[in-house]
Amino acid sequence: MSRFSRTAVTVTATTALAASSIVIASPASAAARDGVCNSGEFCYYYNSNNEGSVSDFWHPVGNYGATQPSCYEFKSSGSGKGVCVKNNAASVWNRTGHAVRVFYNSNFNGSSQSIASGAKANLNSTLKNNNASHAELGHSGDAEGTAVNDYDGDARGFAQNNCTAFAAWRIASRLSRYTFSNTWQRTWGDAQNWDNAARAVGITVNNTPKVGGIVVNDVHHSSSDGILHGHVAYINAVHSNGTFDVEEYNWNTHLGYGRRYNMRISSADSQFQHVIHF
Repeated sequence: MSRFSRTAVTVTATTALAASSIVIASPASAAARDGVCNSGEFCYYYNSNNEGSVSDFWHPVGNYGATQPSCYEFKSSGSGKGVCVKNNAASVWNRTGHAVRVFYNSNFNGSSQSIASGAKANLNSTLKNNNASHAELGHSGDAEGTAVNDYDGDARGFAQNNCTAFAAWRIASRLSRYTFSNTWQRTWGDAQNWDNAARAVGITVNNTPKVGGIVVNDVHHSSSDGILHGHVAYINAVHSNGTFDVEEYNWNTHLGYGRRYNMRISSADSQFQHVIHF
């Protein structure tokens, strides 16, 4: 059996907010967003000194949204309840077990402040009421995800336990922008088709690796049948020298989870040629 998916599928856009690509804690180790700062979560407070309403996250977020009803809001009772988190937080509590960085701009850009694991802190004068995204702090100052095989087993219309099914899970669970089904504008098909399918529906495709990007190999022929099926993988970390790490299914491990490190955008058979920025 080929390591690559052949099953055609499309995606359906949802109105959910785009979340980032970096995991801070898995759902299994943190409670739902309920306004309580549980173990495994990163929490914003409306007021300084960890007072006021709380907004708790078990995942990173690249854009909190700016208006109701679609924004991430402060959830618990107290000052600020129901207010959008973006540009309205004054203090934080990091209970994730990892350092977390708060960013001035959306999508992990601009000035930032690092919050140590376990720390309670007031946001600095630049970030107070100017918080737009947060992510786990990785090596070399880059945002890096905690590698974990969290695939839920739902094929989402792709071949079970193939690269495309795993990538679809990561897009749905970490980016929270698209729910993959069979009804969005066009057929996505084999992994080799993903970059063209993305362009056709207006999703950015380029050669710039970024955490949360889906990288496409559209030159690889399956060793089992010699047919071009391609491969897709999820970018988990980006390094200062331009290389990146990926998580994937059905590459080195048949129908299973794996990781590769220091990958490049290259025409080589074992590398990747495109980055899709969902």
